[in-house]
Amino acid sequence: MSPSPSNSTRISKRFAELGTAGELGLVTYITAGDPSLEATHKFVLALFEAGADVIELGVPFSDPLADGPTIQRASERALKSGTTLAGVLDLVRLIRQSSQVPLVLFSYYNPILQMGLEKFAAAAAQAGVDGVLATDLTPEESEEYRGILHVHGLDTIFLAAPTSNDERLRKIAACSSGFLYLISRTGVTGAKDSLSDELPDLLRRVHQFTDLPVAVGFGISLPGHVSVLGGLADAAVVGSALVAEIEKAPSVQGAADALRERVAKLKEAGRQGLSRREATR
Repeated sequence: MSPSPSNSTRISKRFAELGTAGELGLVTYITAGDPSLEATHKFVLALFEAGADVIELGVPFSDPLADGPTIQRASERALKSGTTLAGVLDLVRLIRQSSQVPLVLFSYYNPILQMGLEKFAAAAAQAGVDGVLATDLTPEESEEYRGILHVHGLDTIFLAAPTSNDERLRKIAACSSGFLYLISRTGVTGAKDSLSDELPDLLRRVHQFTDLPVAVGFGISLPGHVSVLGGLADAAVVGSALVAEIEKAPSVQGAADALRERVAKLKEAGRQGLSRREATR
């Protein structure tokens, strides 16, 4: 149903492997450059080693409209450390020397537009980026963007929300490739104690319009959240909870260790949730 630049991107390959294994995917987000790009390199490897299936690298932006306080502060720290989109692409090149984990750039549209669509797409593909999520770019305004990124083999990931009606979901699905990112609730990013009771119905509605894997994010922070999503979604997205681990850690190594421990627990919770569902069928 949905377009794809290739059936062999790292993202589509990983989700195919997860589907074959009957396993819930774990998509992790951290802000690139918080507290430095060198530290982010260490964090990415720790996330991958702990079981992250896809890693989103946030490109820091001065006006992060969709982000809650935790990620806003991370963006401020990253900008103060001198992080730019070009620097993030250099980081991806470095990561690719030791890891083939699927990487998604999570950015606002302005930095991409400032670099230039063609220049950005070519540089991102050459560096080893697999997909791009431009948070504030609407499907209606994305035709040129999608065309250029797909030519370079990059997946274009879009956000769907609880407020999206069926017509809107159909448009979002038609523009997405790699996976579709479903926001679990209205509002900005940030860890929450519980998931919306309406989430299962929302997921069933989204699956009517796409064959793509559906990843659920915003407010996913606890092993219990991930466990609940097993058998309902294809992946859980965890961001603010991981960024908070970086913020409170006493050192870069301490942050890497905390990320590794947290992701391992989240990944295990996804497996346990699926096992429980299978046992009750």
